[in-house]
Amino acid sequence: MHAVRDRCVWTQRIDHRALVPYLVEESSELIDAVESGTRVELREELGDLLWQVLFHAEIASRDPEDPFDIDDVARGLTDKMVRRHPHVFAGEVAETPEQVLVLWNAAKAHEKSARTSVLDGVSERMPTLALAQKLVGKAALAGVDLDVSAPHRSLSVPAGRDETSAPDARSLSEPAGRDETSAPRSEAELGDALLALVAAARAHGWDAERALRERLRALSADIRSAESATGSGDAAGSGEIGDLSS
Repeated sequence: MHAVRDRCVWTQRIDHRALVPYLVEESSELIDAVESGTRVELREELGDLLWQVLFHAEIASRDPEDPFDIDDVARGLTDKMVRRHPHVFAGEVAETPEQVLVLWNAAKAHEKSARTSVLDGVSERMPTLALAQKLVGKAALAGVDLDVSAPHRSLSVPAGRDETSAPDARSLSEPAGRDETSAPRSEAELGDALLALVAAARAHGWDAERALRERLRALSADIRSAESATGSGDAAGSGEIGDLSS
């Protein structure tokens, strides 16, 4: 990494902020490899993410005011993991995962004693479902009661309908024969319904973000299967309105 930074013109011009999109991309690809990839892909994506860490550390090592390098990063991580595992490196005893969590949280609370809120350190840039699940847990710590007793609600988008057009009453209702009064009637109510689902996921020990990713993978497979059956595939002009990703 040191040699690349010295000799690669493109690399020399990159700073921490410019690297962020690549960090997001590589993190996403690693998640894909973990959840649906092969061992070869997992090894490759771990390497790609490690490269991002090395890249950031190399940039930081040349900071004129507060430099640190990869050795400093590794040393800090080692020290933190030793502190947070007193049942491994000190005389504490933890025989269950719950006891381990108590020790971990106690060590973390001591390290972060300057924080004034349970929300300090929670990134608002987390994926929205993951952030919601995190905040539901923080709310419980703060003694905040959530009104998440909303009934199960669903949205139906008829096949062939343009999702970008204005919704009508039918598109925001549950399937025929079900109580339409339970369907969200505004974005605010939709937010309440989504939060209720996230809270239910947390109560069951499920990962809401992963659950939706898995369902979207299944939907993607269904779309590809349908395209193969009809021979439609993707073509110019077939994208959704406002779809600038491809």
